Amino acid sequence: MEAKEILGLDVGAIRTGIARASNVARLAEPLMSVPTKDAINTVRKYTSEHQVEAIVVGLPRNLSGEETKQTQWIREWTDKAKQKLATPAYWQDEALTSELAARKIQTSKFKHQNSDEHSLAAAIILQDFLDGAEADRMTV
Repeated sequence: MEAKEILGLDVGAIRTGIARASNVARLAEPLMSVPTKDAINTVRKYTSEHQVEAIVVGLPRNLSGEETKQTQWIREWTDKAKQKLATPAYWQDEALTSELAARKIQTSKFKHQNSDEHSLAAAIILQDFLDGAEADRMTV
């Protein structure tokens, strides 16, 4: 099996966290955080320089699993991104990932080059996707 990467995105109104994982090792790691206005171009550049087989976008919903205004905004952002990216994309529920990332950073000595709570949240989203059943994956 040829090693390819999968990217995870935690898209926010101001910043977007990006994580990566090998499709062989299947361990997500924070990659970077960029201004959301630059995220699509950053992902496009990264996918042109690396073999990326899929992009996983965190899908925010409330704790009851219902969609919110933020869910709709992410869906619209992702629709725009898909027009500029040729890579297959999937949704991953991102419930509480930002809070978990912030807590991990505060309560540990978590330090990773170029990482912050946004890229760590993206890594959590991506790891949840990788750990989930393939039959449960939601394509964008």
